[in-house]
Amino acid sequence: EVQLQASGGGLVQPGGSLRLSCAASGFTIDDRNIGWFRQAPGQEREGVASLINSDGDTYYTESVQGRCTLSADNAMNTVYLQMDNLKPDDTAVYYCAVGSRPHSTAYGFFLSLLRGDYDVWGQGTLVTVSS
Repeated sequence: EVQLQASGGGLVQPGGSLRLSCAASGFTIDDRNIGWFRQAPGQEREGVASLINSDGDTYYTESVQGRCTLSADNAMNTVYLQMDNLKPDDTAVYYCAVGSRPHSTAYGFFLSLLRGDYDVWGQGTLVTVSS
């Protein structure tokens, strides 16, 4: 069964850090496009970051630039989103997604995330930033 299992969310104080994980099963992530998007209550989906795993190209939405790092461990078949200096505005359910349609840049796949154009997505993990 093709599946993505997201984990690592929780309650953190402003300025804190979290590392979200997304474990893939039923397929390998080596040559896939990988991304994270989030959705806060009552808000539209927002792309967070994307990665072309074959060449390492990454893209981050402006609000998380310098605070988030998206990486992939192909041996573990797992994707990570390291989030530092978290802010209350980062509160949302975070979803990972994987696509196989070719994109020349990570930004191209980022736009696909916003359109819902991907192959597999995880169930989401809740991040709450609050004091």
